[in-house]
Amino acid sequence: MKRSIGITRREALGAATAGLAIRASAASPNDQLGVSIIGVGGMGHGHVERVLTRDDVRIVSLCDVDQANLERAGQTVNRARGATPVQLGDFRRVLEDDSVDAVIIATPHHWHALMAVLAMQAGKDVYVEKPASHVFREGRLLVDAAKKYGRIVQHGTQMRSSEVTKKADELLKQGIIGEVKTTKAWNCQLHVHEQTKPNAPVPPGVNYDLWVGPAPFDGVFNPNHYNRHWNWYRRFGNGDIGGDGPHDIDLARWGLGVETHPIRITAHGSHIALEGEREFPDNMMVAYQYADDKVLLYEDRGWTPYGMHGFDSGNAFYGTEGYMIFSRRGYFQVYLGKDEEKGPGMSEGPRGHPEHMYNFLDSVRSREQPVANAEIAHLSCGLVHLGEIAYRVGRVLDFDPEQEQFIDDPEADKLLTKEYREPWVIPDPV
Repeated sequence: MKRSIGITRREALGAATAGLAIRASAASPNDQLGVSIIGVGGMGHGHVERVLTRDDVRIVSLCDVDQANLERAGQTVNRARGATPVQLGDFRRVLEDDSVDAVIIATPHHWHALMAVLAMQAGKDVYVEKPASHVFREGRLLVDAAKKYGRIVQHGTQMRSSEVTKKADELLKQGIIGEVKTTKAWNCQLHVHEQTKPNAPVPPGVNYDLWVGPAPFDGVFNPNHYNRHWNWYRRFGNGDIGGDGPHDIDLARWGLGVETHPIRITAHGSHIALEGEREFPDNMMVAYQYADDKVLLYEDRGWTPYGMHGFDSGNAFYGTEGYMIFSRRGYFQVYLGKDEEKGPGMSEGPRGHPEHMYNFLDSVRSREQPVANAEIAHLSCGLVHLGEIAYRVGRVLDFDPEQEQFIDDPEADKLLTKEYREPWVIPDPV
């Protein structure tokens, strides 16, 4: 596809950053990595705070279409470093800055892959929040761009860096529960949905046209489509399966030990507590079957105040010798044999937020692959998109993992991608 916006491309940083090994506590200004954070609202502001804990990193700029977000994040940096970084309203200015080595993308979902590919074209390494892709095809473009431009990509599934995950991984690799045949991920919470509101003026200090970006735009602003509500609308977000879902789905795939796409997908869903025009279900179940007969299950209940196995968000890994209950809240417990005898467990471990960012920053220096690279992101986010497509078409779908398309189903194939509003056409790195 054509490249439609004017982004200055520069040479890859590989040789320049490879071999740099300095201690954060001893970093001089010339040794610091230059970082820009794009989208500094909720999660993005948290990333600002995490980056500030590293003395070997300099926040070159902050970028957001909302001036209020910029001012708040600027104050956070000023309090920590005694100076306010450059504040930008257009991410293209970030990509033109040769002093920026890496970008952290925490925008709404519909911008993730587009910004990431453009950043890689401009020679930047990328930390991108989940889901890394808004539609399935974007995941493949991320993988191809990372390879073509030699870029480091880290996906924001921070439990990949948690000590709880590392310990559980050791036990699973030792075969403590035998061969894992089935995994189940769940996300349970009681969503509170605002009533549908009428159209209104764009809030002061917000560049809403740029916020909409590649999505369809009818020229009007509606409060339900902005801030924390946008994820319930397909042109901007991915619903609950693409909101919290990628965390638990990623862990379910990791626990199952599969490194490919599924071959069959079945999904069911409904609206139970949702009101108004929301476009995603708040009650959903998806089953993914793999070529080796392993099965991954996902359950989303956005209408309940209670969870499963004591956790609102978690996983069950079922093996031939036992099973493991795992939660990204910092817990796992093994149960063995038919009597479900308690085995090893761990609780109250770190959830991986700072460690995951550190893994990315260290990978930018070493050029070694991070723990949640572009390929891992595509395989896990692909499950989000395949499940949602199966729900939308309302039938069992057969999928070809190699060709990355459905088998004899043109209607479902159309949902693997989307149309982009000019000039925001995502470049094809191939």
